[in-house]
Amino acid sequence: MKLNFMLIDDNKFDLFINRKIIENASCDNRVRTFKNGQSAIKFLEIFEKKSKYHDTFLPNVILLDLNMPEMNGFQFLKEFKKLERIVEKPIKIYMLSSTTNFNDIIKIKNEKLCVGFISKPLTVEVLNKIMSESKPYVNQNYYETNEVANFY
Repeated sequence: MKLNFMLIDDNKFDLFINRKIIENASCDNRVRTFKNGQSAIKFLEIFEKKSKYHDTFLPNVILLDLNMPEMNGFQFLKEFKKLERIVEKPIKIYMLSSTTNFNDIIKIKNEKLCVGFISKPLTVEVLNKIMSESKPYVNQNYYETNEVANFY
């Protein structure tokens, strides 16, 4: 199963490790990494504005770090909501964080665009669960918006 992953994290080491985990899980997976939320939003804005490139690399799954300078995960989601054509696509966004702040976790669970919280580090087991849950919606271009996956 081919999935497009977008990784957004200010930690270069985490980006490298997570990319390798995803690439090793399936040779069909494609991964794009971004060191901050602003560059990821700018990348997605290209698809928002130019319809002929719209499906070249739209992510099926976004793994988003919560705590980043300049634009944190919640700020990214606020900007993401403004991308009307992108928001219509069935993109699963998981907050990937080392936070232990209970209020952050509650806020993540209440965020409609975020389907789950994953505690760092990303593991092969969690990735396999994401991939297996993503398969039906990738094949049918559909997933239920009320579906919440919890990973602790």
